[in-house]
Amino acid sequence: MFSNITDKIRLLFRKDKEPYLCFYRILGFYPHNISIYQQALLHKSSSIKAGKGRLLNNERLEFLGDAILDAVVADIVYKRFEGKREGFLTNTRSKIVQRETLNHIGKQIGLDKLIKYTTKQSSHNSYMCGNAFEALIGAIYLDRGYGACKMFMEERIIKQYLNLEKISRKEVNFKSKLIEWSQKNKFEISFELLEQSHDEDQNPVFESQILVENIAAGKGKGYSKKESQQEAAHETLNKIKNDPQFIDIIFAAKAEREKAENPTNTEEEKHPAPIDELKESFIQEETISEKHEDHERIIAEAEAAAFLEKETTGTDN
Repeated sequence: MFSNITDKIRLLFRKDKEPYLCFYRILGFYPHNISIYQQALLHKSSSIKAGKGRLLNNERLEFLGDAILDAVVADIVYKRFEGKREGFLTNTRSKIVQRETLNHIGKQIGLDKLIKYTTKQSSHNSYMCGNAFEALIGAIYLDRGYGACKMFMEERIIKQYLNLEKISRKEVNFKSKLIEWSQKNKFEISFELLEQSHDEDQNPVFESQILVENIAAGKGKGYSKKESQQEAAHETLNKIKNDPQFIDIIFAAKAEREKAENPTNTEEEKHPAPIDELKESFIQEETISEKHEDHERIIAEAEAAAFLEKETTGTDN
């Protein structure tokens, strides 16, 4: 607080106030070394020559910011979710620092309007905003230290834009989830690229479709094959959960394939479990997973309450 007042007084005597005010609106504090923050917004396509012919852009800051952001988010998640296991903490951190999330945050705080680039690129395609956000974290670290990075993430980002409880429960990698489901239930799935086109800014757009037992399932579009496959997988999982007709079709197709592959199977193997039973099994797995998380939360809260009660009793004595 005192530091901000001092910096604000110093700003009164500066001619170039606007860049400082611009970063203040994003950061919540005034930069000390503003050149580092300006470099964080310098895309490699707009690199400028520094001393000894070295090109100056935000790539080195992005590298640094990536590492600092991992540490800061791990710190925050560890303290927020007391009692949770390592796997849960790792997954939650991954969901926060994944490129799509950082790109979205970068746009929300206005980095897309501040990044300097010359080539005809889109932040949708190259994740310029996400990269610039990491570079910004690197700049904060060099200018103000780890504590400022953590405060920025907690006060300016997480409180305003991210719901950690919701993120921790969200299934992000739909493609992995679908592959896991197909392997467990012995379904054949494939990912097909339907079309590659360009949007109005000439950025490549991919459209993918998923086939389950050669039956058309979900479709998805994105600025990369991976993004389009994630969208298609998400839609496919929704169909598996919510579309009884689709379930009937893919189970029938699976039964026909298995019959053709294994014509000498026993009568029991020829007749798979009823569709409703298998679908119910899939739904129950999701419910059990959620209940397990609730169970862990209740145990953690009970342990915390018991510890607090023990401390209070000890103090009274």
